[in-house]
Amino acid sequence: MDKRNQSTITEFLLLGFGNLNSFKILVFTLCFIIYIMALTANALVIVLVGVTKSLHSPMYFFLSQLSLSEILFTSNIVPNMLWLILKERGKVSIARCLSQFYLLGVPTIAQCLLLGAMSFDRYVAICRPLHYATIMTFTHQLQMVTFCWLFGFSLALCVYILLSKLTFCGPNTINHFYCDVAPLLKLSCSSTSYIELVTAVLTFPILLSPFMFIIVTYISIIRAILKISSSTGRHKAFSTCSSHLIIVCMYYGTLSSIYIFPPRENSINLNKGLSVLYTLVTPLLNPLIYSLRNQDIRGAIFKHIQYLRL
Repeated sequence: MDKRNQSTITEFLLLGFGNLNSFKILVFTLCFIIYIMALTANALVIVLVGVTKSLHSPMYFFLSQLSLSEILFTSNIVPNMLWLILKERGKVSIARCLSQFYLLGVPTIAQCLLLGAMSFDRYVAICRPLHYATIMTFTHQLQMVTFCWLFGFSLALCVYILLSKLTFCGPNTINHFYCDVAPLLKLSCSSTSYIELVTAVLTFPILLSPFMFIIVTYISIIRAILKISSSTGRHKAFSTCSSHLIIVCMYYGTLSSIYIFPPRENSINLNKGLSVLYTLVTPLLNPLIYSLRNQDIRGAIFKHIQYLRL
């Protein structure tokens, strides 16, 4: 691209949701309520797992880390989204935009790996129950969780460093409510072929590898469940996995719709809708699904409610 007569820009213009007119306050209120509910639900899961001895098991430890990643993820996106709803559009510096992308990437990568760790935990519990205590020790749990977060920090940092070396000369308009890699590459007047290659290569270990691992482990889990003679035993075994399966389908469904099979450019409103589902609704549904479908968590909630009433 010819860079002559081009001036370097220092900020982007986020268009958000455009002019909502009389629906502005309604949309803001609805999104704000969902955001507070998502924060509260995920924080409740973390607190319950921390203070309830009956929840001190690998499955709930991984669940608490998943809730932590949801809090970090949604808190990075939604406050600015709420501000854009009221202002209808807003400017953001390039440095802040890149920082938002980095803080978006870290929990996203960590969540993919944590879902894989949770499926491994269910695999060991159902397919190798006699070795569960020796395999899923607290040391191994910490190592798995540490790997998930370090991998997230490292890979997101690699892309962040590459993006920070780009030059932006205009236009500076992003038709979205947060900064992501695709619009940043589109607005750059530098060569982006290397970054596009790196991000495409990283997509496999970040998204597809954990998903394929989950599929393989659940094939083994389903085979083991079908071998259980009693229907009660099969139901109990499957019930411990159903919540995780629902969350995996929801998470990878919205994630792949945005990053692997994104809508066309003329479907920008659909892309924004999927992004709202991914950044606001899914973080609320995840802890609710585990709470409503899990007897241990429901029991812990009722136990603490009764304790507070005394």
